[in-house]
Amino acid sequence: MTRDFTVAVFVVLADHVVLHRHRKLGLWLPPGGHIEPNELPDEAARREVLEETGLAIELTGAPGQPRDHPGQPRQLVRPEGIQLEEIGPDHQHIDLIYLARPLAVSANEPLPALAEGMRWVSRDGLDALELSEEVADWCRHAIDSLAVDR
Repeated sequence: MTRDFTVAVFVVLADHVVLHRHRKLGLWLPPGGHIEPNELPDEAARREVLEETGLAIELTGAPGQPRDHPGQPRQLVRPEGIQLEEIGPDHQHIDLIYLARPLAVSANEPLPALAEGMRWVSRDGLDALELSEEVADWCRHAIDSLAVDR
């Protein structure tokens, strides 16, 4: 059995979330990917979103403790969820799910441009896309948690 650690990031601005159509699966997914060797999960989340969308982001999760203590373990951003995905026979992804907002963009500005293949999708627009129930639920949760009226 091969198990890979991965991240998925639901980036929200106003009532929109960033998604792309996965070329192999044919389904709409959030940005994300594998955590590289020696990379922290929150670093992977930021890197994957920047590479795939062109957006710098702020992860919205809280650390395990409110502050770091000198000489003690550093607190990382906690994922919103962790799930086990069956990728194929003898292959699983341990997927850390993060919620995020774009940096340097406010909810009353136009939605920023995204890299090719990425799209801002409104809550109302989710039903028009081929989404798994799990991804649709995460999209709604992310928008409900982070949405700001325009």
